[in-house]
This record gives sequence, C-alpha cells and structure tokens, in this order.
Amino acid sequence: MFPLPAQDVQTRRDEQGDAGFTLLEILVVLAILALLVGLVAPAALRQLGGARNSVAHQSIARIGTILDMYKLDTGNYPGSDEGLEALVSKPSSDASGWNGPYVKDGKVPLDPWNHPYIYHNPSSRDGHDYDLCSGGSQNRRGGPGQDGMICN
Repeated sequence: MFPLPAQDVQTRRDEQGDAGFTLLEILVVLAILALLVGLVAPAALRQLGGARNSVAHQSIARIGTILDMYKLDTGNYPGSDEGLEALVSKPSSDASGWNGPYVKDGKVPLDPWNHPYIYHNPSSRDGHDYDLCSGGSQNRRGGPGQDGMICN
C-alpha cells in the first residue's frame, strides 16, 4: 500500500468523527457562561427580595383581616401582651366570644424571612387601631416608620 497524503488523512479523520473540541474552545464557552451567570444572578436575587416584600405586604393585609374577625367575635383587638398568639389559642383575659383558632395551621404566622411579626395594640400612629409590622430582611425590631420595616 502506498502512504496517503496528509490532506487525505485529515479528510478521513473528519469523516470518521474524530474531530472534537479543543481545550481553548471549552474555556471560552465556560467564560461566556460565567459572565452570563454573573450578570443574571444579581438581577434574580433583586427580584427575590422584591417578591418577599410583596408577600409581606399581602400577609400583613391578610392578618389584618383575621384581626378584624377576632374583633367582631370578641369586641376588641388582642392586646400587646396577648399578641398574635390570641389568634391561635384563647387568651386568658376576657375574650368571650372567641371563636378560634383564626389561622388554619394553628401556628402564629411568620413573615417571609421566618421572623415573628411585631404587633402592638394600641397603635403608636394616628388613624390605626394597632401596629402590625415585619422587620424586613434585616429583622428590624423598632416601631413603625423605621427604615426597612413593612407595616399596616
């Protein structure tokens, strides 16, 4: 047999499927993927934070409705000493007409960051019967109006 010219050897390799990716090509693809992840991940995390804030606002409104049901049954909102626990178990104070538990799972609700809500009755703000707040992502424990808190 006669040796094949170099050009024919390359053609035969391509036809046999021996062609592959070089290390440089793989590194370029990985670099592009890393750049995409670096650009998309911060935007996705910002969206997640905004979604939790939205859920906190909705949950505070829902708990406000539950507190209104409690008031209809008992005649007043739970005091600060009773807190949101009064929605789960009958308070020891005069709560005649209590028709609870007012939450389905029998647990005091937590905010989207798994921290307890801050409840004060009477409210420290004009025009509000009570204060119901979430400490937000930083779990701030001050009163309404503090930066980062989400309140009714």
